[in-house]
Amino acid sequence: MPAFVTFGRILFAVLFIYTGATKLVAIQATADFIAGKIVVPDVIVPYAKQIEAATAMTTPQLLAIAIGGLEIIAGLMIALNFGARFFAMLMVIYVAVSTVLFYDFWNQAAPENAKMVVDALKNLAIIGALFMVMGYGRATRSAETAYGDV
Repeated sequence: MPAFVTFGRILFAVLFIYTGATKLVAIQATADFIAGKIVVPDVIVPYAKQIEAATAMTTPQLLAIAIGGLEIIAGLMIALNFGARFFAMLMVIYVAVSTVLFYDFWNQAAPENAKMVVDALKNLAIIGALFMVMGYGRATRSAETAYGDV
């Protein structure tokens, strides 16, 4: 059983490693997509301007790099089972927030929103798998100790 769990964890992590790498390879396309969906709050604008001036990059570009890096690092850590619970929780937060921000199917009419609904449900399934990674933890345990007298 642990070999199947390890193999499944590695295959699951490939999703994050691949998507993170594609975000970093096409930083400008990712930044343009982020810029079309996210508006920096007025409270954060002065700090964002300072960071933009220091790095010579726009906020969407910085977010694209941060998100791509997070996905790659979290994917590797989940695959290697090193800090998997922590990185799975980070990814739960990231996937939940990105689902709400980028898949606004509730603002579209019924036939046109079908793809968005399916994509949001896929993200919901990914969140479920991340919760399983968090629940399984680092050490394996027998079914009897995990479930008791169920």
